[in-house]
Parts: sequence; C-alpha cells; structure tokens
Amino acid sequence: MKIGIIICDRYKNCAGGKCFRAMQNREGAFDLYSKEEALEIVGYTTCGGCPGGNIEYVPEEMIKNGAEAVHLATGFVVGYPPCPYISHFKKFIEEKYNLPVVVGTHPIPQKYLITHEKLGTWNSKEWKDLLSASITNAKVRLTYD
Repeated sequence: MKIGIIICDRYKNCAGGKCFRAMQNREGAFDLYSKEEALEIVGYTTCGGCPGGNIEYVPEEMIKNGAEAVHLATGFVVGYPPCPYISHFKKFIEEKYNLPVVVGTHPIPQKYLITHEKLGTWNSKEWKDLLSASITNAKVRLTYD
C-alpha cells in the first residue's frame, strides 16, 4: 500500500517521527492496515498554509508516485485551533482525485485529548467522525505524549 501524507503547515519543520513510528507499529490511523501489508510513503508535504494551497495539486504528484491513499496528519486535528478546512480537504481530494483520504496518522496524544475535551473543541458529530481513525486507547495515546 502506497501512502501520501499531508501535514499542517504549522508543523512544517516536523520530521514525521510520530507518523513514521505509528506507520511501522500500525497504531493510530495506520491500524487500518494489516501488519502483513507493506506500507510505503510516496509523498510527504505540508498543506501549504491556510487555506491549503498545496491541497489542490500535491495529490496528483503523490498519485504519480503510486499513492493509493492520502493521510491528513494528526496535527491538523490536535493543533489549536484544529484545521477549519480539513473536511473540505478530504472531500476535495476524494472527489477530484478519486483517492481515499484518512484523517489522522499517529494516535492523538493523551495531553491533546485532555485539552480539547476541556475546551469542547471536538464535541460535534463531524469531529467525532474525523477523529475516529486516530483516537485509539489511553495506553497508546500516552506513548505519543
């Protein structure tokens, strides 16, 4: 399975350590894939900054490299405020490029979950759906703090 990862531009200096560890361990959103299935990153870039200029064309580059899915990194949802465009990004990529989009990469760190629960950030059904792939359990979340 070949995957492209798009990260929030706020974290443009991120080396991807948590994403790559989660991919290797099949944690967070990567537990969608069997451990027997080889995963390969064929693209890793930022959204280009608000309102996401790279979203328009980087999936095409990833497809040229064989991408079969795109993951919008967990940073889009745990940063404050969470990305207001994430639903638009997901819909755009899926419709324009006919490519499945998974919201999330590594598990949501426990400290971010606690903060967003206190703030009520993710109380809507839409957010619960967007977070479903990377919520995981408290034991795993703590290892990503």
